[in-house]
Amino acid sequence: MLRGLDIRDMLIIDRLELAFQPGLNVLTGETGAGKSILLDALGFVLGWRGRAELVRQGAEQGEVTAWFDLPAGHPAFAVLDEAGISVEDELILRRINARDGRKTAWINDRRVSGEVLRNLSETLVELHGQHDDRGLLNPRGHRQMLDTYAGLDAALEKTRLAWRALATAKNALSAAEVKIAEARAEEDFLRHAVAELDALSPEPGEEATLDTQRRLMQAAEKIRADIAKASDALGLQGAEGLIGDASRWLQGVAGDAEGRLDDPLAAIERVLLGLDEAQDGVSRCLDALSFNTSDLEDAEERLFAIRGLARKHNVLPDDLCSFADDLRSRLTVLDGGERDLAVLTDAVTTAQVTYDAAAETLRQKRRKSAKRLDQAMAKELAPLKMERAVFATQISDADQPGPEGKDIVAFTVATNPGAPAGPLNKIASGGELSRFLLALKVCLTQDANGLTMIFDEIDRGVGGATANAVGRRLAELAADGQVLVVTHSPQVAALGGHHWRVEKQQTHDETRSTVVALDATARVDEIARMLSGDTITEAARQAARALIDV
Repeated sequence: MLRGLDIRDMLIIDRLELAFQPGLNVLTGETGAGKSILLDALGFVLGWRGRAELVRQGAEQGEVTAWFDLPAGHPAFAVLDEAGISVEDELILRRINARDGRKTAWINDRRVSGEVLRNLSETLVELHGQHDDRGLLNPRGHRQMLDTYAGLDAALEKTRLAWRALATAKNALSAAEVKIAEARAEEDFLRHAVAELDALSPEPGEEATLDTQRRLMQAAEKIRADIAKASDALGLQGAEGLIGDASRWLQGVAGDAEGRLDDPLAAIERVLLGLDEAQDGVSRCLDALSFNTSDLEDAEERLFAIRGLARKHNVLPDDLCSFADDLRSRLTVLDGGERDLAVLTDAVTTAQVTYDAAAETLRQKRRKSAKRLDQAMAKELAPLKMERAVFATQISDADQPGPEGKDIVAFTVATNPGAPAGPLNKIASGGELSRFLLALKVCLTQDANGLTMIFDEIDRGVGGATANAVGRRLAELAADGQVLVVTHSPQVAALGGHHWRVEKQQTHDETRSTVVALDATARVDEIARMLSGDTITEAARQAARALIDV
């Protein structure tokens, strides 16, 4: 429930504070006095999109604060919890509009985005006027309104899940069909390429190994002769034999040299050990360089085959193995394609049956709820002097099914018996439209919890007994909640529980708008003005008192 509104430096308001009450709150005033500015300010603090220029001329910024009482279980708590904002029972919204257009907002002193405000506002305030901005006149929103009225959240979610499952199954089938079509288009290439790769069977790193072996074998003949000569020079016919002889000769006379040959003999021993290691290494090298001529030919042939195949398929030699695996997988898709397509087709059929069943269940629930809404509308229209009018919720097949079923929902009216039914905004006159929309609003918000409803000139185009009927329905609606009404109708104003007059004050250099709370006497004068115009007569006051006392 909206408890108060504080407006500073917005449009032609310099400072204004209003304290609203439960029940029917009425705002009246001359045309152009600034009643719409109040709604603009309230819409601004709620995050609604509205006028671009809101800051009062000469001010650096405009500011609006609104505070609400939240009863336990109010839907606003869910939005606040999702935003990570803790609120007990009082909710304070504050939003500032700087001169440069920047907007900042707070909820209970916590900085928030405009999106959070808008999500929150949907649980707090319902604004409605003859030119409805909440979609009552837009057939595109009628299905959602019916679903909300009927409480079809569970059936809708089941249908959405079935639709997503159907879409997933169709996408999988389509993707498989594309893959199989692609595989069929290149089947000959795939089978030939896989056979060629399997015959060669290259291994990762094999190209580098073959290249090393080839270069080594190409150089082997030239270097092997020199290595063999070196082996002979190191052996018994060379260095090893000579050094061995020297060692024996020295050992034969070492005993008579009184130790002077010990170190030379030790050095010779080390040399012999080193010669042994050198001979071993040279011998292994000679063994490695030993090959048949055919080995070089085989290595070159395989190396050239691997490189040629890599160039053919425009891949690196080391990637031939993984490339072959990819080709085999594409052949597998082709070879097992018919079986896979059958499985995927069955999945689509099953998903389609599930979706059709969910959509049909949703349609039946909508039809039952549509009848209930039509009956409720008939009851609402009678007190509004439209007992002969017919409201009908039409449900027809959509051009394409979707996540919310296969239905198109449209609210239609026939203002007179036997007259053809049509869209609300095409059939009804201005006054009739106001009453249709009021009745529809009442029906669609009958279960609203703690929602403040604002009606902006909902009584436009009606007068006399009809205006009185509209006022009485608004008063009944406000009995269990809070309704704010901007009105030019004295019959409606007379039924208000709380009354404010919007006034415009002009000087030679500025215009200001203010709002005055009316006591009993001032209220009589305001309703008398609405009845008679600028000149308030005693007869007009008597008529005003009669309206108030009815």
